[in-house]
Amino acid sequence: MIKDVLSVLFPDACVGCNVLLSRGEKRLCTFCRHQLPFTDFHNIHENPIKRSFYGRIPIRNATALFFYTKKGIVQQLVYSLKYRGNKPLGTLFGGWLGEKLAQVSAYQNIDLVTPVPLHPFRKMKRGYNQVDNFGKMLAKHLDCSFSKKYLDRKKFTHKLAFKGLDDRFSSLENAFRLKNKTAIKGKHILLVDDIITTGATIEGCTNQLIKALDVKVSIAAIAAAE
Repeated sequence: MIKDVLSVLFPDACVGCNVLLSRGEKRLCTFCRHQLPFTDFHNIHENPIKRSFYGRIPIRNATALFFYTKKGIVQQLVYSLKYRGNKPLGTLFGGWLGEKLAQVSAYQNIDLVTPVPLHPFRKMKRGYNQVDNFGKMLAKHLDCSFSKKYLDRKKFTHKLAFKGLDDRFSSLENAFRLKNKTAIKGKHILLVDDIITTGATIEGCTNQLIKALDVKVSIAAIAAAE
């Protein structure tokens, strides 16, 4: 009864189209949910994300929940997650992808989920890492641990979206650092991020993780650029 009263006094709006949500809808209305461009890459082992890293870094598995296009609904949702404090979206998306990955044998032996880290200045300004809740839900569904203590970002970089390909890679050179590499020896790590575009961030993090002996790395993102 209390929830019904609160929903009348403070109605939630859809993050995708801003219409008022009906009872039973959370974060997104039914119409917007049906517009979401799911990749289903978890069912395609040699998918475009994994192929994009051939010859760059050793990746076991790679997937993303959505396709990302400029001015599309996914861009709007990720923007809301990153810059408008809509952290529950990360939990929602992590639950959706986690349910899918839990049914795929390639993701059954994940030992640890870890997010791409934010620089301390950016985290202080934003107040949170936008992929934390996403990663925590993946870990829950995969029945493994979630930790942020093995990677940190020691180099501040300006927004990569406004940089060219070469500038992105040069900006991220030596940007990340691995801590306590003996603790992840022999583990299969699922590295999570919000959007994969050029893959420069993923490459930088993975190059640090594989400094530990016998580490295997897989990737999961909220979205991947088409």
